[in-house]
Amino acid sequence: MSTVALFARLKLRLLAGNLRGDLQRKLGFLLTTVVALGTAVLGFLLMSLLRLAPRELAVELVIVAFTLFLIGWMIVPLLAFGLDDTLDPAKLALFPLPARSLAIGMFTASVTGVWPLTMLAVTSGALIALPAGIGGLLLGVPAVLLQFALCVVTSRLITTGLSSALRTRRGRDVLAVAALFVVLVAQLPNLLLNRGFGDPEALLGGLAGVLRWTPPGMAAHAIADGGLTGLGELAFLALLTAAIGWLWIKALSRALVTPDVSTQAASVRKDSGWIDRVLPDGPLAAVVGKELKYIRREPRFRVGWFSAIVVTLVLSFSLGRTASEGGPGGPGLPIVITAFGALMIALQSGNTFGFDGRSLWMNAVTFGSERDLGTDLAGRHLANALIATPLLAVIAVATGLFTGHPGSILPAMLAGWGALGIGLGVGSMTSVVLPYGVPERMNAFSSAAPGQGGQAFASSMGAMAGIALLSLPFLVPLAFGLLWVSVAAPFYGLLVEVLGRRLAARIGFARLPELMAAVGKAS
Repeated sequence: MSTVALFARLKLRLLAGNLRGDLQRKLGFLLTTVVALGTAVLGFLLMSLLRLAPRELAVELVIVAFTLFLIGWMIVPLLAFGLDDTLDPAKLALFPLPARSLAIGMFTASVTGVWPLTMLAVTSGALIALPAGIGGLLLGVPAVLLQFALCVVTSRLITTGLSSALRTRRGRDVLAVAALFVVLVAQLPNLLLNRGFGDPEALLGGLAGVLRWTPPGMAAHAIADGGLTGLGELAFLALLTAAIGWLWIKALSRALVTPDVSTQAASVRKDSGWIDRVLPDGPLAAVVGKELKYIRREPRFRVGWFSAIVVTLVLSFSLGRTASEGGPGGPGLPIVITAFGALMIALQSGNTFGFDGRSLWMNAVTFGSERDLGTDLAGRHLANALIATPLLAVIAVATGLFTGHPGSILPAMLAGWGALGIGLGVGSMTSVVLPYGVPERMNAFSSAAPGQGGQAFASSMGAMAGIALLSLPFLVPLAFGLLWVSVAAPFYGLLVEVLGRRLAARIGFARLPELMAAVGKAS
């Protein structure tokens, strides 16, 4: 059997394995398939409809789209590193295959599945949108295939070259920060337009003019040109794809014989910590110290915290011009944005036992009563509050200054603290009613163990709905200018936190076996 057929069958077997799990896993796989097929149809139609736009505008849009496709293929596999074993050369090191054959097999696995076919279908829409004649159509088919192949081999070269670093905790930390930076940079054109810097058409034309000379831009231009110039661009694109493929094989050969640095012993630093000097010795101080270490060391926690900061600051900067000109929002905009930041932070407590996994039993054996479980939840909430309280104060100041309403800083700060308390109380309930396991993987963007995606989605949606509903009593008056209500917001949030924590302790203590089984599912 050839390498291509072997890896294609292996990938299809892996995909078909999703239909042999429990009901949640089957529903998740079917939902993903339906979404992928819908995206393929919708993307193909939208790309094809560019045929109705002015020709110059259509070419510019396709050039930008092709470039974004390449950037997406470069970034998304890095975010999925640790979730898809076919991305890590170390997982395939024991295959009795030379690097060249293994690269062919990995390429085959990369293009097998619904999402690669979705991307190919969307890219194929350019065959309708751009060709001006038979020449463009004849060059369009190889142009689309070369664009797709370029995306795949470039993606594989990057993941293979960085695989050793991505297995380390420091590498995952850098990846998490870099991913948020990419998201922020992607919002830069929108921020500039909202601030009134430049005309959209001129900005698109200038961007397409620069990207025209990149490999994706050449592929799009070759379809639109359909002549000798397009043929030369395709020849260059084919040589570039072959060169990147050769570099990938070399990087793969090196990765297969490079020791895994993530297995090397690290130094252990032992200190008492400032928590032991502030809180009395006992279960509460122990839980607070453990949670603060989790937050400091676990990349997935840092992604959540950084996301809250980035999203709120982007919203503040983006909507600031509208609010300062008397548009929607006004003085209530900083309050709403800060409360939204508190919501994002509090959602991390919606599955507070998930990161403990199987080790939760070490805590569970000490839970002799509902009060003990309540103390554990209180320690987790206190650890989050120690970081979130000053962070929300910074967000409130930034949103007030960016939106031009410094008078709303204090009400926004108080509202954010109130929303945080509500989120912690609601998160306690979802943690014991809809618990799910977090995979013990090296990826900072993984959320739920296989087969528990639906439960994780229900938990997140339930937490967001509960926080939003319980926040209305003080957010609505604040949005309408009754700023004095903000004084009661922290006390209201503290009340919800205490009641939610006590109720969660009562429910969770009664169903500890189910809770441990849910968070201890193998990843």
